[in-house]
Amino acid sequence: MPEYYLYWMSTALLSVLYLTSAYIYVTRGDWVRQVLAELGYKAPYLVPFMIVIKILGPVAILSRISMPLSDLAYAGIFFHLLLSGLAHLGVRKPAGALPAAIGLALLVTSFVTQNDARGVPSPYAPSPNVRAAMR
Repeated sequence: MPEYYLYWMSTALLSVLYLTSAYIYVTRGDWVRQVLAELGYKAPYLVPFMIVIKILGPVAILSRISMPLSDLAYAGIFFHLLLSGLAHLGVRKPAGALPAAIGLALLVTSFVTQNDARGVPSPYAPSPNVRAAMR
């Protein structure tokens, strides 16, 4: 039963992190482009794409319209957070990697506990029996 609450708390916090980030990308576009340029990214084409992804990722996970789409969203968010954290570390700005590290922890928690909380299990997430055997 604690896994049920752990799933919903981690998924909700991850969604808030992503939706807040999308809001910042929309409202503070010039600042976001400047930060991305400092990280070495071509910001003009990247920002609109990231706004869409930062909204659709959590929507796919929360709505679970399709299990493969939900799993794809988990994978996409994983790689985005990993690369974001590494980009900040690469330019020697470890404080900028903190949201990515928090996001990764929330993402892993959400992914691992999703089969405890959702009706249709993901074939890729460990089942509750496997996790119990690992303890």
